[in-house]
Amino acid sequence: MAVKNIMIVGVGGQGTLLTSRILGGLAILGGYDVKLSEVHGMAQRGGSVVTFVRYGEEVTEPIVEEGHADVIIAFERLEALRYAHFLKKDGALIVNDWRIDPMPVVIGAAEYPEHIIDNLKEEHKVFAVNATEESKKLGNPRVFNLIVLGVAAQHMDFTKEQWYQVIENTVPPHTVEINKQAFDVGYEL
Repeated sequence: MAVKNIMIVGVGGQGTLLTSRILGGLAILGGYDVKLSEVHGMAQRGGSVVTFVRYGEEVTEPIVEEGHADVIIAFERLEALRYAHFLKKDGALIVNDWRIDPMPVVIGAAEYPEHIIDNLKEEHKVFAVNATEESKKLGNPRVFNLIVLGVAAQHMDFTKEQWYQVIENTVPPHTVEINKQAFDVGYEL
């Protein structure tokens, strides 16, 4: 199997690191060599966070080069736009259709771009989900990232049972069931 390149992008506090640990655990469970790399902008809440997950028979380095990502998982629209150039031609861009204003927008020094998802669809295979709203329906807005991951799971080579096993081994024990429910919501979309 060729090396699979996954990128997770979001802002601090959205669970990008937890998501990368789930993906890394999944690759190990699948018997693959795996490398993870976390690239923080400003990792406190609101700063851009990027995580690379690469897995395959043999992975020599953790960084995904521009134009080589098989899947980009974006927890926010602007982050999807910011990193879309990393996606390969036939790659999948999974986007949480949610807006978080970065500091330049908050202070009025910049404007938040309009029609981000429509513009991304012109050049990429985009799968958008309003995971934040869906997670509120489950009664826990913090599990939106597992909904996005459930959508992304449809573009990866692992069984639902493998996903469940890794979720159970990775998330805090008292949150296992709500995280699995959230994963199912995305997986069924």
